[in-house]
Amino acid sequence: MYRVLISDPLSEDGIRPLLEAADVETIVNPSLSHDQLLRELRASNAIIVRSQTQVTREMIEQAPELKVIGRAGVGVDNIDLEAATEHGVVVVNAPDGNTTSTAEHTMAMLMALARNIPQAYHQLKQNQWERKKFVGVELKNKTLGIVGFGRIGKEVAHRAKGHRMNVIAYDPFFTKEKADKAGVSHGSLEEVLQQADFLTVHTPLMDETRHLINRESIQLMKTGARILNCARGGIIEEDALYEAVKSGKIAGAALDVFEEEPAIDHPLLSLSEVIATPHLGASTVEAQENVATDVSYDVIELLRGGTVKHPVNMPSISAEMMERLSPYFQLSEKLGAFLSKVVEGALEQITVYYSGELLDIDSTPLTRIAMKGILHRYIGNRVNDVNAFKTASDKGIVINEQKSTSTKGFTNLVRIEIETDRETRSISGTLLNGLGARIVMLDHYSIDVVPHGHLIVIQHKDQPGAIGRVGSLLAEYEVNIATMQVGRTNQGGDAVMVLTVDKQVEENCREQLAGVDDIKQVQCLTL
Repeated sequence: MYRVLISDPLSEDGIRPLLEAADVETIVNPSLSHDQLLRELRASNAIIVRSQTQVTREMIEQAPELKVIGRAGVGVDNIDLEAATEHGVVVVNAPDGNTTSTAEHTMAMLMALARNIPQAYHQLKQNQWERKKFVGVELKNKTLGIVGFGRIGKEVAHRAKGHRMNVIAYDPFFTKEKADKAGVSHGSLEEVLQQADFLTVHTPLMDETRHLINRESIQLMKTGARILNCARGGIIEEDALYEAVKSGKIAGAALDVFEEEPAIDHPLLSLSEVIATPHLGASTVEAQENVATDVSYDVIELLRGGTVKHPVNMPSISAEMMERLSPYFQLSEKLGAFLSKVVEGALEQITVYYSGELLDIDSTPLTRIAMKGILHRYIGNRVNDVNAFKTASDKGIVINEQKSTSTKGFTNLVRIEIETDRETRSISGTLLNGLGARIVMLDHYSIDVVPHGHLIVIQHKDQPGAIGRVGSLLAEYEVNIATMQVGRTNQGGDAVMVLTVDKQVEENCREQLAGVDDIKQVQCLTL
């Protein structure tokens, strides 16, 4: 018999697969104290949580029989993934269960925002009948801008088209070809902002998307446009939105999420043009049932020795293989992360080349790690060592793995090439005995860079004084240069400069660097 502990409230219909399984004993108790939870967990093979229970390292270390942790939802912030992986505990989640509910909630907020429904209802409850005060706008022929065209973004687009709206979408993985198939327009982030009458965001929250909609981006929007966020608090800079609504630049906003929750007495809620709900995107009977059902089936399947649909943490690798591969894990991930931060356009194809001593081993785990490094820029911690391939496939990205006898003079070499709808870029790296990971080539330029810390990548023309001008400008901003590498194809031609610096470079500094004579492009990144 397998013993499964459910420590958060879940839909009874959703956990029915567990309740009806002949080989599973299910304990449902969402009101356990910390000590009681530890005692129950010591004898359990699995635990299923939602967001209430914090599955800590202490709990995992004191649960010798624990094999799987299930999260009935998308995020796993309340689970110590590192500890789970170290102790061989598989973590599974349910990323698809709330797609419909969130898309429908977005449409409900969209229509309520367009027609001032909450405001009018509130006035009516105050015994006031004011029709002229709440004149709205029609959705027909309006443009809906969607930032983030994943599962939920696509569902919102499908529903918006039913209202005869024009839809334009931006996503790092979204190409014009994919847009044509989806029946929507493809645009850059700037184009979506500029064209949208209504703007809705459906991206994960991470460094790349935090305050994606800020003062600068709001200024690109039409005066009188409206903004929605039913995704994650923090994607929209709330102070900037407040100012834009107060000034009339933005006609209104509909928010289901906030940076800090619960959002009681939030300044945005003082504005009559803003409507809000308390994080209800996934709060439907069906969604609650779906996430519980999905994770229940995965838990049962894993306990019985089968495969699961939505694993979150690292798969098992034999000790012998781990010993050979582990030195290359950081190299592969850092190469992927570096290249993803300098390539432009929607990802279409990724090829990883291995040579030297990597020829005769199964390099699939390294490719997974490289994919994780690449995709992390776009979707944050939702990508991991297990789901990297499936995530890429779901995004329509082709993955290739090739091996070559050409080592460019190195004992081992890993090369990653990314093709987008705009360009093809590549990076190569190696492990040097006693020195660790090194980037040895960026595109066709030879360099020698440690893939760690704050870096500046500068595309420039090979001219006297270029290095001095860069150094002087960085000094003005008190940015100390730790190392500098320059690669060129020929004297006076194109060149690349890669600097490691002691602190993150401000945007003003980057813009001034980009304006220096003979400099074509400046990109700042942190590894």
